[in-house]
Amino acid sequence: MDELLTGFVDRAGELVSAQQRMQGLLSAVVALAEDLSLEAVLHRVVSSACHLLQAEYGALGVIGRDRALSHFITVGIDEELARRIGPLPTGHGVLGLLIRDPKPLRLHDLSQHPDAYGFPKNHPPMKSFLGVPIRVRDVVFGNLYLTQKSGGGDFTDEDEELAEALAAAAGVAVENARLYDDARRRTAWLQACMDVTGKMMGDEETPEGQSGGLDMIAARALRESSSNLALILVQEDSSNLYRIAGGAGDLAPQWVGRLLPFDSLEIDVVLATGKAALIDDASSALGGGEGMGAGRLLVIDLSARGTHHGLLVLERDKASGTFSGTDMEMGPVFGSHVALALELARAHRMREQIAVFSDRDRIARDLHDLVIQRLFAAGLSIQSLRRYMTGDSAASTIRTVTAELDETIRELRNTIYSLSDSEKELLSSRVLQAVRTGTQSLPFVPLLTLTGPI
Repeated sequence: MDELLTGFVDRAGELVSAQQRMQGLLSAVVALAEDLSLEAVLHRVVSSACHLLQAEYGALGVIGRDRALSHFITVGIDEELARRIGPLPTGHGVLGLLIRDPKPLRLHDLSQHPDAYGFPKNHPPMKSFLGVPIRVRDVVFGNLYLTQKSGGGDFTDEDEELAEALAAAAGVAVENARLYDDARRRTAWLQACMDVTGKMMGDEETPEGQSGGLDMIAARALRESSSNLALILVQEDSSNLYRIAGGAGDLAPQWVGRLLPFDSLEIDVVLATGKAALIDDASSALGGGEGMGAGRLLVIDLSARGTHHGLLVLERDKASGTFSGTDMEMGPVFGSHVALALELARAHRMREQIAVFSDRDRIARDLHDLVIQRLFAAGLSIQSLRRYMTGDSAASTIRTVTAELDETIRELRNTIYSLSDSEKELLSSRVLQAVRTGTQSLPFVPLLTLTGPI
C-alpha cells in the first residue's frame, strides 16, 4: 500500500511539474507575440528558453548567406565578460555541426564532442549542452543553444521536447517580425521616394548637377538602407569612367570628385535590366580607399525614360550584415523615382529659362521700338529748334539736352544687351537661346536634342 501511495505521489508530482512546464511554455509563446522588432524577438527567444529550461547560458545564432553565423545573441554573459572573451563565434565546432546538420543535439559534456572547437580565453566553463534548429517556413533560420543546466545535471528528453516546441513558436514569431520589418522598410523607401521627388521639384537651392541635390539623395538612400556609405556616380561621356558627384557617410568626402573605371559584369546587368546588383567585395570594386574594408555593395541604376543619370552605390560592412531582399527590390524603385525627379527638375528649369528669355526679348523689343525711338525722335525735334533760336545760351542748352538724350539712349541699349546674364544660366539654356536667336530667319523649325545633365 505504501509503495502504491508513493508511486501515486511521484506521478502527481510529475504531472504538476509537466503542467508548470506547459504553463511556462505558453507564457513564453505569448511573450514572443508581444514584440514586433526582430532583434527584440530573438533576444526574447533566448531569455525565455533559459528560464524555461533552467539553463545558465543561452544563445541564438542566425545563419547568413554564406552559411556562417551572421548574428549571435547571448544571454547570461554580461557586456564586460563578452568584451574580455573577444569576437563572437562564426559557426565552427559544435555550433557549425548544427548548421551543417540541423537536428536536435543533446550532450553530457560539450568539450568531449569530436567536433568541439574549444573555448577562447576568459570564456566561462560549459558542460551540458542542448541545441535545436529554428525553422521559418521549413527553412532553417538559425539555432538555439543552451548550456550549463542549473544544478549541474544534464538536459533531459523532456527538455529537448520543450526546446523544440519553443523553437517552433520562435519560428512563427520570427516570421511575423520579419514581415513587419519588411512592411516598415518598404514604407520607409516609398516615403523616401516622395520626399526626394518633392525636394528636387520644389527646392531651388539643390538643382540637378550641383552637389547639394545629389548629396541629399545619397543621404536619404544611406538612411533607408542602413548603409555605411552612399555614393552617386555620373558617367563621363560614353566611357566606362564614372565621376563620384555626390555622397553621404563618414567616408564620403574622400570619395567625392574621384574618377573610377567602374565596369564589371554586374554593372552591365544593372544597366541592361534596371535591377539592383550585389557585389561582395566593396574594396576591390571601388579600387580601395582609406577605411574601406571588404564590405558589400548594392548598385542601383538611376535611369528614367531611356535617360541614364548615373548609379547609386551603397556600401555596408560585413559586420552590419548583408542587404535584405527588401533593399534589393525597393532600391531600384527609389532609383527610378530619383531619375524621374532629376529629369522633371531639368525640364522645369528649362521651361523657366525659356520664360525668362521670352520676357527679356519682349522687354528689349519694347525698349527699342517704343522708348528708344521716341527718345531719338525727341532729340531730333530739339535739335530742329536751333534754327529758331539765335542766342548762345539757348543753343548751349539744346546741345546739352541732346547729349543727355544720346547718353540715355546708349545706356538703354547697354541695358538691352546685358539682359542675358550668362553666369547663372545652364549650358543647355545658353545653347537654346543661341539656337533661337540664330534660326529666326529660317523657313523651318530646327530640332535641338540635348543629352545628359547640361
